[in-house]
Amino acid sequence: MNYIVFDLEWNQCPYGKERENRRLPFEILEIGAVKLDENRKIVDSFQEVIKPAVYKKLHFRTREILDLDARALNRGCPFPKAVKKFFAWCGEDAKFCTWGSSDLVELQRNLKYYNLLYLLKGPVFYYDIQKLFGLVYEGEKTSRSLEYAIDFLDEGKEGKFHRALNDAYYTAEIFQKLPKAAVEEYESIDCYQNPKSRSQEIQIIYPGYSKFISREFPSKEDAMKDREVTRTKCFLCGETARKKVRWFSVNPKSNLCLAFCPEHGYFKGKIRMKRTDEGKYYVIKTLKLIDLEEAAAIREKKELLRKKRRMKRHQEKEEKTERGGKTSLYGSTSKSKRK
Repeated sequence: MNYIVFDLEWNQCPYGKERENRRLPFEILEIGAVKLDENRKIVDSFQEVIKPAVYKKLHFRTREILDLDARALNRGCPFPKAVKKFFAWCGEDAKFCTWGSSDLVELQRNLKYYNLLYLLKGPVFYYDIQKLFGLVYEGEKTSRSLEYAIDFLDEGKEGKFHRALNDAYYTAEIFQKLPKAAVEEYESIDCYQNPKSRSQEIQIIYPGYSKFISREFPSKEDAMKDREVTRTKCFLCGETARKKVRWFSVNPKSNLCLAFCPEHGYFKGKIRMKRTDEGKYYVIKTLKLIDLEEAAAIREKKELLRKKRRMKRHQEKEEKTERGGKTSLYGSTSKSKRK
């Protein structure tokens, strides 16, 4: 098996979001990658500049960040040809590694735009080096920049950031320093190509928490009616953890609950709603082992939200009553004039 550490640079619509191509909000301009063997030793590299076909003018932010001019881009390779070369170079037995989750999403979105999504079947299991860096060196998931991580580990800066191949090398250097056990324990799942049926749903256990990825549903409401989506099962013993605080909405995209297992204690349940490009929904549910203080915080959060919503309803009722009173007053004045 080989590890493929890759990085992408992309452009967006230079004329504003209202004129962007909704099927391709970000167009890939460069692919850079480093290949490591099973011992995480660098054995090869790949770089390809891509000729833009959708957004031929660079967005001002892209010009500021990316060290590529129009002439270099015009000499680039068309995306379909470049990406086929990339996958051929990767080989069949490859595990992808990226800094953060966005590169894999945009790679698949560009593949889909050109009807090439068959080249990378999903959901894609990969290593998120940004997440792993946070877990190993800071004790939690963080969103540190690549440059921050290089400085933290006191690695040299031999090339500019925001060039795909340079960033791939920097990411590979960090990957080489991560403990192998931590890497394997916290494998990530990219769900741009999400499960389509119940048989494809994913259940995976990590240290301290479990993750469930559902099939598609027509709406958020349909998703929350599904028994498997709302179920709280202790991932340590397999028994049902009874809900002490039932699922409640935190915002339009997430729900929380508090569950309890007599043997292992409290669990925080979190449901995140994900919308597909086609307008359907699927769920990413996590169940995390927590302490009494965190359990109390969930109870408090629900009570606070309940009070805020009750107050909002009360204010809306008062405003409606006030508007109704004004209408009635104007109406009676109008009638008196007609008389």
